[in-house]
Amino acid sequence: MREHAFTVTLDEPWGEGIVSFAQGSELDLDVRLESVHEGILVSGAADAEYSGVCGRCLTDIARPVEVEFQELFAYPGEEETDFEVQDDHVDLETLVRDAAVLSLPFQPVCQPDCPGLDPVTGERLTESTGSEQAAPIDPRWSALQQITDQDGAAESSAAEKEES
Repeated sequence: MREHAFTVTLDEPWGEGIVSFAQGSELDLDVRLESVHEGILVSGAADAEYSGVCGRCLTDIARPVEVEFQELFAYPGEEETDFEVQDDHVDLETLVRDAAVLSLPFQPVCQPDCPGLDPVTGERLTESTGSEQAAPIDPRWSALQQITDQDGAAESSAAEKEES
């Protein structure tokens, strides 16, 4: 068994979404290699920082991520395997890249309760002031607004009569 800790600088960006691991960013790896009957068992963890934009308000974000992985690199033989030992070496790039990219959030946000963008103005919404703004009424339903206005007027006039 051997354990190694090293830092790798990415030659190309990893990931295709609104967040990814940027080219030139560093990836810290702690790897444990164990010889087993079928091949070499690789276990480890990768620490890195992804960057991109918030999925709601489009502000820049960067967050750390830690990924654990484990895979058997089989000795070359008759069976087809995803990972094989080549000339007494194992190539960890595909294994680590797949684990890291799959750990990226699908809908990243700058904060859990990010309000997002205003659909009308496109400006970033600030914290809620507590007052809800009325949603625009579809013109096809505007006739129903008159009914609710009449009910509201009837309730207020009934309340005024009771007070007198």
